[in-house]
Formats: sequence, structure tokens, C-alpha cells
Amino acid sequence: MRVVIIESPYADDVELNTRYARACVRDCLLRGEAPYASHLLYTQDGILDDTIPVERAAGIEAGLAFSHVAECVYVYEDLGISDGMRVGIERHLSNGTPVEYRKLPAEAMKSRVLAA
Repeated sequence: MRVVIIESPYADDVELNTRYARACVRDCLLRGEAPYASHLLYTQDGILDDTIPVERAAGIEAGLAFSHVAECVYVYEDLGISDGMRVGIERHLSNGTPVEYRKLPAEAMKSRVLAA
């Protein structure tokens, strides 16, 4: 399996963005990839609070630390590219990790992201 990092929005509409990130993880898995989405891991209850700037920064840095082990970063752009994603994209590129852009299939957007 190809190890990949997912960049997708998280802040602002956390409920929508969490559904979207989960759909992105599923998309990667169905493509035979091993995805890592730090924003889904580090923001779970009891780990880090994304609304506290120092904790958000710690989560972003911890997620970016995995850049060197990934074969590629997939930027899922259906919901736009957030400021946090831009930081990630720049860091991944500076680390030499390839960055590619993707969109979810229309049916996945409809049934898994927008249906709730």
C-alpha cells in the first residue's frame, strides 16, 4: 500500500469537515492506499482542542512531522483550500513530498458528506 497524507479542511464547520475528511480517508483506502489524516486523530476528545491556538499549532506540527514518511500528499479540494491546508502544502513541498490534488467522486460527496 502507498502511504499518503490527506490534506482537507477542518476548522470552521467542524461537523461538515469531519464528514468530508472521513470520506477522503475512505476514498484513499478504496484506492488501495494507506492514508493518514492527522486532523481526525489529534482532534478527538481528550487529545487536543483545535480551538486553542497552542494546541492547534501542536497538532499541525505533529501531523506535518509525518511528511517525510509519506509517498504523496493528497489535497482534497471539493470544499476549498483552508489556511491550515496551505501551511501543510507549503511544508510538504519544502520537505520534497509530492503533492497532488483530488476531488471525491460526486456520489461520495452527495451520500457521505452533504447528506447529513
